Amino acid sequence: MNIALIGYGKMGKIIEEIAISRGHHIVGKSNSQTPIESLDFNNIDVAIEFTTPHFAAKHIEFCALKNTPIVVGTTSWDSQLPFVKDIVIENDATLLYASNFSIGVNLFFELNRKLAELMAPHHDYKVSVSETHHTDKVDSPSGTAASIANDILLENQNITSWVHNENDKPRTARGQFAVISHRKENVPGTHEVEYTSEIDTIEIKHTAHSRQGFALGAVIAAEWVKDKKGIYTMEDVIKN
Repeated sequence: MNIALIGYGKMGKIIEEIAISRGHHIVGKSNSQTPIESLDFNNIDVAIEFTTPHFAAKHIEFCALKNTPIVVGTTSWDSQLPFVKDIVIENDATLLYASNFSIGVNLFFELNRKLAELMAPHHDYKVSVSETHHTDKVDSPSGTAASIANDILLENQNITSWVHNENDKPRTARGQFAVISHRKENVPGTHEVEYTSEIDTIEIKHTAHSRQGFALGAVIAAEWVKDKKGIYTMEDVIKN
């Protein structure tokens, strides 16, 4: 498979190593000095995009017009999702996006949804979400933490919103829960969901030991989506 890397920072370099180890070829690399427009898309099977929220929608649109499937790991561009979906559908193109490509994290998402469903009738428990990432992490909360929090909202009708703060737990009103972000040196990513009552605490936690899991998941997603049309998430990859 011929892959273009849209974004060639730390994640792009790890994706390159894993893709090559799985028998694929990196035939194009785009970064701030080499814009996506300069790449030859005639020989590209899939593009893998890890850049910044400001550029994600533009890159998706470009690949849709080139009829090249794109796997997007950039987060915090959700406000542009309706526009992006229209572009992909209108051009019979292919998009696979996720807040996190780690297989373990996506299994954690499933576990979080199930636990939220089970806890919904038990009003004595107050839920909170915490996440810790490396100091280079741009978005806060992380896209993964936001996905975890939004899934809790979907499964528990007694909760209406979440409130975010960095380092310290924010004040919450009735029907709200806290999401706390921490930034520390050399932490790939840790996410924790906690349900606490006066009697006990229930916790689930995912700890990444390196960025390898995110990169491997992105390559697996590219392999899965290569010959498909439409809009997908990592949940589709995990379930199929």
